[in-house]
Order: sequence, then structure tokens, then C-alpha cells
Amino acid sequence: MKSVIPNLLTLANLAAGLFAIIALLDGNVVLAAYLLAASLVFDFLDGMVARALGVHSELGLQLDSLADMVSFGVAPGFMLYHLFLEVSGSGEPLPVFLPYLAFLVPIFSALRLAKFNIDTRQTENFIGLPTPANTILIYSLAIWALKTENATTEAILLHPFFLSFLTIASSLLLVAEIPLLSLKVKELSWKANKSRILLIVAIVLLFALLRFRAFAFVIPLYLLISIFFKPKSREIE
Repeated sequence: MKSVIPNLLTLANLAAGLFAIIALLDGNVVLAAYLLAASLVFDFLDGMVARALGVHSELGLQLDSLADMVSFGVAPGFMLYHLFLEVSGSGEPLPVFLPYLAFLVPIFSALRLAKFNIDTRQTENFIGLPTPANTILIYSLAIWALKTENATTEAILLHPFFLSFLTIASSLLLVAEIPLLSLKVKELSWKANKSRILLIVAIVLLFALLRFRAFAFVIPLYLLISIFFKPKSREIE
């Protein structure tokens, strides 16, 4: 019976993701961002609560992947699609197929989640960018692009070339054979956690300097620190 609690949190993640998609279809990007934040919180809580209660079920595992597919696969795809349409609506000539490039993200997210479920190498660290991290990257850049008062920043972030690059690069990162840090703490020592501590300190400094714009740099920073402090090969073999 205890397993119902984390499953309800997973379903809340799914519901928030569905409402985020509806918000994007209505053009309400800010509401979609708040709903994304809710999805991230529920996604974090379902695993934490399951561990605290000592429950684990195959149903919960599959349900988590399906919820993540909607919230962190389909929803960010719709966000990119919305951005491409924004560019098209501003008078920028676009190839007719270009907005549909956005749906590479849901496709590669499905591959990423299926791979994660059967990949025994990812118990301590990740291989490839996790779908929630990819979603944070896409949403943060989208909000920055749509809410900035700097015309140059807006022109860069909403340029068709940049949007195409972001779509393709983020999709490939999902399935890339790159070992990336997990924030799970196994032991309380500096040696075991120095990369995680450095990442957290750097993120705090970013927010102190850049405020909300820091969100756009968190995931690139995470990638750089993960590559520099590459997990030992025994952890990913």
C-alpha cells in the first residue's frame, strides 16, 4: 500500500507535464515554465519518497519513465516548436519543415528513457544527458529569449540557426555515450563528492551574478564539470 504514495507523485508529474503542453498550445510560456518546475519537484519527490518508504516496484519504474516522457520529452519538444513558430510569426522566412525539427527532442527522449531502463551502467552516474536536465536547458533559454529586453540577445536566441542547433545538440546529448555526474551522495567525504560540491558552489555563484539568467548556464556548467571530473571507468562499464 505504501507504494501508492510515490506513484501518486509520479502521476502528479505527468499531470503537470500535460498541463504544460496545454499552456504552450495556448501560447502561455510562463505558465508552462511554472508547470515544468512542478514536474521537476514531483519527479524528485517520487524517488525520494520511494527510498524513504523502502518501496520499489516495476510498476513505479515504468510509470516514472512514461511520466518523464511527457513532462521532459513531449513538453520541451512543444516548447521548441513554439519558439520556431514565434520566429515564423515575426516575419523571418523559414523552411516549411523547420518547426517540426523540434520533435527530435521527444523522439530522442524516448530512446534515452528506454536505454536508461535497461542500462546497468547508470546506477551511480548517468550516461548521456538526463531528460529533466535537457528540459531545464530548453525552457531556460526559451524564457530568456522571450522575456529579455536586450534586442541582441533576443535575436541570437531566436535565430533559426541557433534554435536548430539547440534542437539537434540537445537531442544527441540525450543518447551520447558521455558519463555525467549524478547528484546522489553515497559517502560523506570530500574526495567522493568534490565534483558535486564544486558544481553546487558554481551554481550558487552563477545565480548570485546572473539571477534568473543563470538557469541557462546551469546545464552547460554541469556538462563541463562532468567531463572534467569524468567518473571512473569502473563506474560506467
